[in-house]
Amino acid sequence: MSLNEAPSSRPQSTAVSTTDTLPAPMAATEKEEVSLKDFGFLPIPSRVRYDPDHPAHFGLLMNVTFGIASTFIVANLYYCQPLLIQFSLAFGVTYQEVSNIPTLVQAGYAVGLLFITPLGDLVRRRPLILILTFITASLTIGLAITSNLAAFEVLCFFVGVCTVVPQILMPLAVDLAPPERRASALSIVLSGLLFGVLIARVLAGVVAQFVTWRVVYYIAIGVQYAILLVLYWMLPDYPSKNKGTSYFSILYSMAKFCVTEPLLVQAILITVPSSATFTNWWVTLTFLLGGPPYNYSTVVIGLFGLVGMVGVAMAPLIGRTIDRLVPWSATLVGIIMLIITFAIQTAAVGLNVAVVIIVCIGLDIFRQTQQVSLTTAVLGLDASARSRLNAVLILSLFIGQVMGTAVGSKVFTEHGWRPDASLNLAWTGFTLFILLLRGPHVPRYTWLGWQGGFELRKSKVLERQQREREAAEESEKTQVKTSHGPSGDTKHEEKREKDGCPESNTPSEHDNERTKEKVGEDAV
Repeated sequence: MSLNEAPSSRPQSTAVSTTDTLPAPMAATEKEEVSLKDFGFLPIPSRVRYDPDHPAHFGLLMNVTFGIASTFIVANLYYCQPLLIQFSLAFGVTYQEVSNIPTLVQAGYAVGLLFITPLGDLVRRRPLILILTFITASLTIGLAITSNLAAFEVLCFFVGVCTVVPQILMPLAVDLAPPERRASALSIVLSGLLFGVLIARVLAGVVAQFVTWRVVYYIAIGVQYAILLVLYWMLPDYPSKNKGTSYFSILYSMAKFCVTEPLLVQAILITVPSSATFTNWWVTLTFLLGGPPYNYSTVVIGLFGLVGMVGVAMAPLIGRTIDRLVPWSATLVGIIMLIITFAIQTAAVGLNVAVVIIVCIGLDIFRQTQQVSLTTAVLGLDASARSRLNAVLILSLFIGQVMGTAVGSKVFTEHGWRPDASLNLAWTGFTLFILLLRGPHVPRYTWLGWQGGFELRKSKVLERQQREREAAEESEKTQVKTSHGPSGDTKHEEKREKDGCPESNTPSEHDNERTKEKVGEDAV
C-alpha cells in the first residue's frame, strides 16, 4: 500500500542516493562570501578560511575535536544534578526550591534548540559557534561566584539556552564529511554528547565530595575557554546557507517539515519512545540498585554510569557499520537488539547484578546505533536545511527524555522494576511497528509502503541504481535516434540531390575503401 501525498511533479528520492549533492556553501557562485574576520575584527586563521577551490579536509583530528567540544559543552546541562544538596546548604533553602535548577537548565536548552539551532541554516556557523561557546563560558563565571539563588537560576536558564553548540556541530560535520563517512562522523560527535552526560555527573559528584561545589564550575569555566581557543584555530569557515531567507521563514519551515516529510515524521515517532526508554532506565537505576536485593551506596551506584563508557568506545565501529548499510537497516538492527536487551531486563534485572551491566552496555550501544542511523537518514533529506532537521529531531529526543523520566519513575515507584522494564519493552516494540510501516527504499514523499525491494546493503543498492540510471540513459539515446533518424536521412537525400549527386547503385569511394579493409580483415 502506498499513500503519496505529494503531486507527481514533486521530486522523489529513495533512501540511498548515488548523487550526493554538495552542500550549498560549496557552490562556486558564493566565492564573494569569503571572509577574513569573525565579527568584523577577529582574524580568521588562514588554514581554516573558506576556499571553494580547496575545501576543508574533515579528517579524524577535526572529527575528534568536534566530539570533545560537544562533550564539555553539553556537560553544562548536567553539572547541577549531583549538586542539589550542596546548593540547598549554600543558598540556605529547601530541597524543593533547588529542585527547580535542573528543570530551568533543561527548559533553557529546549528554547535554544527551537530558536537558536535553526540559525545554522541562515548564518555562518563558525562565528555562531564561537559566540555561543564564549557566552556559556562567561555565564558559568556567574554560576561560580553568585550567592543569590534567583540569580543562579536565571543564569542556569541562559546557560541552557546557549548550550546548543553540539547540535550545530552535528549538521556541520555532515556537510564537511565525505558522503561515505557521514555516519562515522556523526557517531563520534554523538559519542561526545553521551560522554559529556557521563563525565559531568561523575566529575561534579567526585569534586563536590572533597571540595566546594563552586570548584566544579571553576573547572567548567577553564575547560570551556580552552574549547573556545581550540575551536578558533580548528573550526573551518563556511558561507551562510539559504541567502535571502528570513529567520521566521526558517522557523516556519521547521513546522512544515513535520507534516510534509514522511521520513522525518517516522524518525520522530521512533525517537520519542526510544529516548524515553533510555532516560527511564538511567533514572530508575538509582531506585533499583539502592533497594533490595542490591542495597548499594550512592558512590557505587554512581560508578555504574562508567559502564556507559563502553558505548562511547564503540562509536567508530558503529559509525563504520552504518556507513556500509542503508540507514533503515541499521535502525532495524538497533531496534531488534534493544528488544532483546529489554527482554533480558524484564526477565532478571532485579535478580542479578550481571544483568544490570548487560542492560547498561546493550542500551548504550544499540540506542546509539539507532540514533546515528536515524540522524544520518534525516540529515540526508535536504543539505540546505540540516540544522533545522536536526533541531526537530533533537526536540523529539528531548520530549522523549521528559516522558521517560516522568512516566518511568511513576511506574517504578508504584509497581516495581518488572512492570517498568515491561514498559521499556512495549515502547521499543512500538518503534519496530513504526519502522516497518515504511520500507527502506520507498520514494521520499511516500508515507506508507514497501516499494523498491528489500536490499539492506548500501553498496548493492548503489550498484542497482547505477545500472538503472545507465539503462534509462541508453533507452533515452535509442528514442532520440529513432525519432530523429528518418528526418536526418531525408535531409541527407536532399543535400545529395542539391549537389547534383542523384541516388545510384554505384558504390562511393568510402564504400570501396571499406570493402578493401574488410577483405584484408577476412584474409587475416
